[in-house]
Amino acid sequence: MYHVGSVILEDDIARECFACDPEKCKGKCCTMYGERGAPLMDEEIREIENAFPKISGFLPPPHLEAIRRHGMVAGKPGDYYTVCVDKHACVFVYYEDDIARCAFEKAFFMGLTQWQKPLSCHLFPLRIRGFYADHLYYERIQECVSGRENGQINNQPLIRFLGDALRRKYGTEWYARALYECDQKNDI
Repeated sequence: MYHVGSVILEDDIARECFACDPEKCKGKCCTMYGERGAPLMDEEIREIENAFPKISGFLPPPHLEAIRRHGMVAGKPGDYYTVCVDKHACVFVYYEDDIARCAFEKAFFMGLTQWQKPLSCHLFPLRIRGFYADHLYYERIQECVSGRENGQINNQPLIRFLGDALRRKYGTEWYARALYECDQKNDI
């Protein structure tokens, strides 16, 4: 482990390569089995509510029905998460061909919203845990084998692949320091 400012990073964040490959994985990170969807920060609830009118037209009918019946988010302050459809797909998933994609991200790239998507989704496969300080760790899941392979083939370090998300969370200066620290780790 090493520190960048007050953030703790696991060593493998400096060493691992990763680059999502939705053509192969089919967006499985958005459709994995579970009782809970993506973890949300409290302030993201308002972003979701504001963006929903812009994204609702992208969502398939079963997802709209799930939202009507169960809402868009569940949980309590400090522990919110997106609702899932039948314990699988996030309610904000739409399908393009056979690939699960994020309706928030589609609206963002179309210029319909200023908010891209939940930070936990943007950072994935990095996760944050910790009470007094953020502790970043790399969550290796079977569904992301193609992302690891694609990262190796393209020599795409995990920390660079997630650069936009890390700058969004911690800022440009922090990210530059994190890259430096990762480079130092890799030179050893």
